[in-house]
Amino acid sequence: MNDPRPRGGGLIACIVATIAVTAYVIALLVVESQIGILILLAGGVAAVLAAARFGVLARVGEGLARRENTLHLLAVVGVVVATAFFHEDHFILLMMATVILYVLATLGLNVQFGFTGVLNFAGASFFGVGCYTAAVLSMHTAVPHILVLLIGGLMAALIGSILLLPVLRTRGHYAAVVTIAFALLFKTFLEVNDVLGGPQGLRVAGMNLFGWEFNDNIQIGENLELSFYVNYIVLGLILLGLAFAFVRRLERSWIGLNLDAIRLDDTAAACFGLNIARWKITAFTIGNFLTGVAGGLYAMMLGFIAPTNFTFGDSLILVSIVLLGGIGNVWGLVVATTIVIILPEKLQAIQEYRFLLYGAMVILMLLFRPEGLLPRPLRRYFPGWQPR
Repeated sequence: MNDPRPRGGGLIACIVATIAVTAYVIALLVVESQIGILILLAGGVAAVLAAARFGVLARVGEGLARRENTLHLLAVVGVVVATAFFHEDHFILLMMATVILYVLATLGLNVQFGFTGVLNFAGASFFGVGCYTAAVLSMHTAVPHILVLLIGGLMAALIGSILLLPVLRTRGHYAAVVTIAFALLFKTFLEVNDVLGGPQGLRVAGMNLFGWEFNDNIQIGENLELSFYVNYIVLGLILLGLAFAFVRRLERSWIGLNLDAIRLDDTAAACFGLNIARWKITAFTIGNFLTGVAGGLYAMMLGFIAPTNFTFGDSLILVSIVLLGGIGNVWGLVVATTIVIILPEKLQAIQEYRFLLYGAMVILMLLFRPEGLLPRPLRRYFPGWQPR
């Protein structure tokens, strides 16, 4: 039986929702008054609750689920509009680029946590591997910078394969302790290693893509100048789009089905002939590669890195993003990263207490909404497919 509801109405609702979200984020970034920001936040929460109460949220979600490609396009258009609006504001564009790269990094954690159930509390360490790889190769070799990003991902995957040896021999909380110990050892290693700059850190060359210097402002005509962070937003969007498509295809494939089986019950999966070690290695390697690539571009964008950028607290920020967004839901990462990165920067009063905020947020989510803000939907092998 065909769905009697008009499909055009769902598309219009999706477009209206995208315009509303984009306008809201722009307003949140524009407002500097702490009272104004609190009013916007309260208004946003009230609007979401009202939309959920009257079924608007469900209709929009259903419409976007039916038109996944449209959702991707609308998201990109929203980012482009926000970038154009703040084309001269370095700080806001830096926040936007940071959100994009953190989403890319947490996509890797989502493959590990959400798809396979492999605990990794050293996400910032693998992010740092990509950063330091980019620093060393960009400053001391002539390797093209686009390859430097890939090498950063490969180095993170390689070092992660070494960590897998003890992880595979432990389970549950013990495996988590192994990754926590690695995070602490990684920061100590960076601080005592003078070759890598020690506690003072390293300078990183800006991205150069086929002769295009990313750290130079973009001059258009005589009167229009764009911030150089626009370069990193565009490249970050391209990398994120490729990674997003890859992870979604992975989730729907027979590989994703095997990873889900291991996450749900690895003993039962082994009884049905699945090689548990092989699939955990696959998930851990893919996840660390994506995190390392994000780290490489992040280092080039900042221009300087130090061991204090890759503490265990930073790993907890990445974990809190995965938990807040909804374990296994890739779109939840976008919402959670935007909240975790932008909110402390705009609310200066809580900036010094941001780690306390993250900890409280994780505890509250585990108590009252363990599935996250956007719970992972039922598996869909074909985009837009609906049961009849």
